[in-house]
Amino acid sequence: MNPRLPSKLPQVGTTIFTVMSKLAADCGAINLSQGFPDFSAPQHLFDLVTQHIAAGRNQYAPLPGVAPLREAIAEKVADLYRANYDVDQEITVTAGATQAIFTAIAACVRPGDEVIVFAPVYDSYVPGIELNGGKALYAHLQAPDYLPDWDEVASLITPKTRMIIINSPHNPSGAVWSAADLERLAALLRNTDIIVVSDEVYEHVVFDGMHHQSLAAHEELRQRSFVVSSFGKTYHITGWKIAYCLAPRELMQEFRKAHQFVVFVVNHPMQLALADFMREHPEFARGLAAFYQAKRDFFRNQLSGSRFELLPCRGTYFQLVHYGAISDEPDTVFAQRMTREHGVAVIPVSVFYPQGDDHRIVRFCFAKNEETLVAAGTRLRAV
Repeated sequence: MNPRLPSKLPQVGTTIFTVMSKLAADCGAINLSQGFPDFSAPQHLFDLVTQHIAAGRNQYAPLPGVAPLREAIAEKVADLYRANYDVDQEITVTAGATQAIFTAIAACVRPGDEVIVFAPVYDSYVPGIELNGGKALYAHLQAPDYLPDWDEVASLITPKTRMIIINSPHNPSGAVWSAADLERLAALLRNTDIIVVSDEVYEHVVFDGMHHQSLAAHEELRQRSFVVSSFGKTYHITGWKIAYCLAPRELMQEFRKAHQFVVFVVNHPMQLALADFMREHPEFARGLAAFYQAKRDFFRNQLSGSRFELLPCRGTYFQLVHYGAISDEPDTVFAQRMTREHGVAVIPVSVFYPQGDDHRIVRFCFAKNEETLVAAGTRLRAV
């Protein structure tokens, strides 16, 4: 007799990104669903990995990450945000941003705690909360701008509130928070013990002259925040699954207690290669906004003349569109039909809502070569 195992996540199935990427592969469709580039990082970065492997740096790295990479992170953060994080005590390299966010939740959230998230919400947050015995409460971001209603957020704060998870630039909407948003958040949290997890993996992908407002740069919020960023998003190496977390010493001590039993350490030669590349080519990250803004504008032009309604995109490499002029189908049905019949895979945005709210909006990823976007545009204009 097989053992019976009640699920800790009974509502969770295979992630939509896996489902749509598999469907795209099965149908031979252009995959604009899952958020990864179809172009490569600079060859020099790969050469650096090879050099460190050949030099024998293939055993366990230190638990918090190799010193050269943590030093490079500290220099970058000080330069961008005028924030000084202690290299030894306040920076930890992680196996991707998802692991960093889960570890921060695991370190802080206890059974019965409440955690405020913003819907549409990236799909890893709520399972992390629930696996650690917490309860997610939802603030709502409304189309087309998807910016917080701070009065609603205030109404959700209770004595049980342990944490707020924020995400700017925001996946899936592409919204970017302002300095005024951070001031409102700081005012709400003043004189509380609420922790913030700030998912800033698209920190370098902000458009139209806007500036990323990092919690690392906000003196008051920095003292209560885990700030997470991603090398995968910055250097086009999503498959490497390397990211980092910043936090004040007391929070980072708790983070590392959980980190060592979640993943322990992260790929050693790749960390060293990233440290070298950051120092040798600081211009790479600085040029990312212009690089992706050009791709955004190119893709939006490809949809000119289509029946898709473009929503604002101020950051990330995702474009939301409303398809109400094309179909009244549920977005999950529309996304599958787009993949099977029109050869372009997309993500239905209802999957980012707790109750599957369906506003006839889907998400495209434009982190693709121009020839990929041209081919997709040709198909999408024919829908």
